[in-house]
Amino acid sequence: MNSTLRWATVLGTAAIILAVPLPAGITPESWRLFAIFAATIAGSIVRPVPAGAVVFLGVTTLALTGTLTPAKALGGYSEPLVWLVLCAFFMSRGVLKTGLGRRIAYRFIRAIGSSSLGLAYALVGTDTLLASFLPSNSARAGGVVFPVARSLAEAYDSQPGPTARRLGAYLLFTVYQCDVIACATFLTGQVSNVLAAKFAHDTAHVDLSYTTWLLGASVPALLALLVVPRLLFAIYPPDITSTPDAARMANDELQRMGPMSRSERVMLVVFGIVAITWMTTPFHHLDYTVVAMGGVSALFLAGVLTWDDITSERGAWDVFLWYGGLVRMAGAIGESGLTTRFAQATAGMTTGWTWGAALAVLVLVYFFAHYGFASITAHITAMFTPFLVVLLAAGAPPLIAVLFLAYFSNLGAALTHFGTTTSPIYFGAGYVTQRDWWRLGLIVALTTITIFTVVGLGWWKVLGWW
Repeated sequence: MNSTLRWATVLGTAAIILAVPLPAGITPESWRLFAIFAATIAGSIVRPVPAGAVVFLGVTTLALTGTLTPAKALGGYSEPLVWLVLCAFFMSRGVLKTGLGRRIAYRFIRAIGSSSLGLAYALVGTDTLLASFLPSNSARAGGVVFPVARSLAEAYDSQPGPTARRLGAYLLFTVYQCDVIACATFLTGQVSNVLAAKFAHDTAHVDLSYTTWLLGASVPALLALLVVPRLLFAIYPPDITSTPDAARMANDELQRMGPMSRSERVMLVVFGIVAITWMTTPFHHLDYTVVAMGGVSALFLAGVLTWDDITSERGAWDVFLWYGGLVRMAGAIGESGLTTRFAQATAGMTTGWTWGAALAVLVLVYFFAHYGFASITAHITAMFTPFLVVLLAAGAPPLIAVLFLAYFSNLGAALTHFGTTTSPIYFGAGYVTQRDWWRLGLIVALTTITIFTVVGLGWWKVLGWW
């Protein structure tokens, strides 16, 4: 799709909505807000310019057209959760800069990397551990794990093309699919999880804290992380199943890296303190954002991060721009009453159903809608609140409805080679064909749906959540 067609899609989305007669009970400003919001989401999907620029243009349009006052249009940038994400990106920079992420990966490989299945678990373990406090899946899965996985494949003479199935195809595809699960496991698993948490609080008054998110995901996610590598090993096996040299390679790399540097030790201590403090918030009531800011401040004062590191972290500031804008737009949509009207208009399809039947159908629709999204954030922003409102109207327990939508927002990225930011990295390596990616992605998606539904519901029943 060329740039002209992309812009036509964005502008056409707004034009079509504005051409529709104003629904009863909706003000012209609210309808204009919806048109700008929908055009921004369309732009986030087709991307005529980078996502941050799309949202910036949307926020500017809100103010220029008088849809929102400048103070309200820019209000998202004062949200604590937006600053939490920004600070977490800075901590990601520390992990990459110090080499701590690579050291963790090589330690996992040295311990359990004597087989291709063991290598997969080692790389998945690294990514999952880092997901406990790094919200950038592109930084951890793309910046830390991918280069290690690619170098291991090449060490066994597995290149894109005829030798891809020797090791690389299995290894890279498995890491990607499990990264999607890691994204669903933690509030910090990927950047828009905190957006889902905010929508849950604003719409259903559910406090989806770091601890609640992790506790709810822990059992089904752990099972999924154990099952998926073995499932893919059975249906998409590598030609090489024994990799005794990998452990030796990892040991050689650790030897070259030498003892942990001061910066690595500081980074590890800060990581531990931040993660533990997030997990124990109910006891001390420190805001997550304040904890993250304290972590970044400690890294800065200890010399692990410099001010240049912070100001030059382009990815962090890009996320800050689009994330803050989307938070404000989505909040304004909720305040306008449009989501309530959506619920009233669509609740008829589940009238007379039990809440369980309504939940089953609607969350599956929500899940497979990710075929149309190239971003978890775009999916959550466009569909989380409307679907949550409908589920609540159908009588679903608020926490259960929130958990399904939150976890499925991430797990749906398994379906395609463009489902989230790490997809182009792993698919672009050239080891897995698009046909295999979509076919195997569907199998993995059906597996994780089953695990999170059956085991998840059972676990949440044990916890007394429904």
